[in-house]
Amino acid sequence: VGGGPLLPDSVLYEIFLYLDHVDVLSVGLVCQQWHAVARDEFLWKELFYRYYRISREVPRHPAAISWYDEFQRLYDTIPCVEVQALKEHNDQVLHLSFSHSGCLFASCSKDCTVKIWSNELDISLQHSSNMRPYNWSYTQFSQFNADDSLLLVSGVFVGPHNSSSGEIAVISMENFTLLSRVRNKPYDVFGCWLNETNLISGNLHRIGRITSCSVLWLNNAFQGIESENVNVVKRLFKIQNLNASTIRTVMVADCSRYDSPDLLLDYEEQLAASSICPVFDLGSDSEEEAAKPKQTLEPAVQELPDEGGVPAEDGLQQFFDDIMEGCVRPAMTETELETKVAELFVRNRTKPPELNLLSTDSNSKTKYLIFTTGCLTYSPHQIGIKRILPHQMTTAGPVLGEERRSDEFFDSLDHVIDIHGHIIGMGLSPDHRYLYVNSRAWPRDCVISDPMQPPPIAEEIDLHVFDLKTMKEVKRALRAHRAYTPNEECFFIFLDVSRDFVASGAEDRHGYIWDRHYNICLAKLQHDNVVNSVAFSPVEQELLLTASDDTTIKVWRSPRAVRAQQARKPRPRKLLFSWLVNQKS
Repeated sequence: VGGGPLLPDSVLYEIFLYLDHVDVLSVGLVCQQWHAVARDEFLWKELFYRYYRISREVPRHPAAISWYDEFQRLYDTIPCVEVQALKEHNDQVLHLSFSHSGCLFASCSKDCTVKIWSNELDISLQHSSNMRPYNWSYTQFSQFNADDSLLLVSGVFVGPHNSSSGEIAVISMENFTLLSRVRNKPYDVFGCWLNETNLISGNLHRIGRITSCSVLWLNNAFQGIESENVNVVKRLFKIQNLNASTIRTVMVADCSRYDSPDLLLDYEEQLAASSICPVFDLGSDSEEEAAKPKQTLEPAVQELPDEGGVPAEDGLQQFFDDIMEGCVRPAMTETELETKVAELFVRNRTKPPELNLLSTDSNSKTKYLIFTTGCLTYSPHQIGIKRILPHQMTTAGPVLGEERRSDEFFDSLDHVIDIHGHIIGMGLSPDHRYLYVNSRAWPRDCVISDPMQPPPIAEEIDLHVFDLKTMKEVKRALRAHRAYTPNEECFFIFLDVSRDFVASGAEDRHGYIWDRHYNICLAKLQHDNVVNSVAFSPVEQELLLTASDDTTIKVWRSPRAVRAQQARKPRPRKLLFSWLVNQKS
């Protein structure tokens, strides 16, 4: 039909075997005459649900014209054909990132280089920057700014006495010169762009053995500004950490497109209420919220008892008096005592959260700062969300930010999502409406008594999806990929999201691709070692890159793209040349 079959007979043969009323002989006959039923909607709908084993409650993709087209899309547009292997790195490749135009991409590696690649028909290396002269141990993350003129590169910096922290470098894409360097602690804050010229970094201040304070800074990419009237840095937020937790993995979500997303994932919203990952809105003060029953999992924020309206200072003094008089039973460990004192101290020293977070005007310039955090142990098990207001998006003004009252020493989080597991990856959909989270679950009924001993984590990775407009989990968690390292050795596995697909690395030597609408795994992409990162082209989702500990970057294209690429290549003329030579002889 219209130029011949797009699906081979072998594929149709396999498909029709799933139909109960079709035997092997009739399958062969149908394959020979498949064009006669190629546009039969009922038949293709049956094939689709049976072949992909999808619940019939799942509707067809909202952009699909027919079930036949959907079958063709999922067969023909998945980037699952390896077309090139890039081997210029000589150690583990940790991260990949595309420019917004799709013309370039960057790779970071344990070989301590960041490489810039030209994304043409055959990908080629354009530039390589070695960060060892700046005392870096390795590069771990990169991100292009909005107009692709600057590249943020994050790495591990080896300081005095071999103490490791992070550092962020900004590289100009015009001539590949290093413009500035910013300290970043801990190193797995990574850093991110807030806008074209300002980036976010972190710092960590120890208060006690398991208590600390994370400070997030806004930095100007051009640190060489020579003016006493222009700041190059400004403090954004200061957040207290309990039980050895810290802020890590910062990213920025733009709220402007929440009412016009590329793809709505709303057909299973009714399942969000029974999700295993509860969501806690710290800014809610409605009676309806307060009346809801408590979740059985650990709460996102453990509120202290009201103590009859006693101020925090009096409560702290009373607590110490009780200890001296032996009234505290049972006896507390040193760790429990530090946590209790920290909670009491911060109770009246924290700025209240922003109210009405969910009523953000979609046309405003409001952005969300998103990061991993925790409240029970050092392993990241919560996602913190803090609204960034327009006046906070510049380094102008006081270096330490707005003036604070004595009772606003710390900033509170506007929203917390409790994952009940170790978070090992996060990624935003292209429209920033949905947040995808890789996590390894804790045992369901686990109790954390020591923050330095988190629960064991599952080998199976759960890929959760959260709607940032409603702050609810949507769909069931995606599964297929696995990881094997224990808690203390667990590392980040980067994922990426395109308009229709989501992809992730894994420790089982494969990359994975799922369909966002149908929640099904579509492809496994083979490597020889752990797959650390994946990246879709932002302008062509049928192109995917995967990076691995096997030191290679693999380039994957869809069957349709491969056919188109082969059609553009000139046909070989060796036979004709040989015939002409023979004729002359």
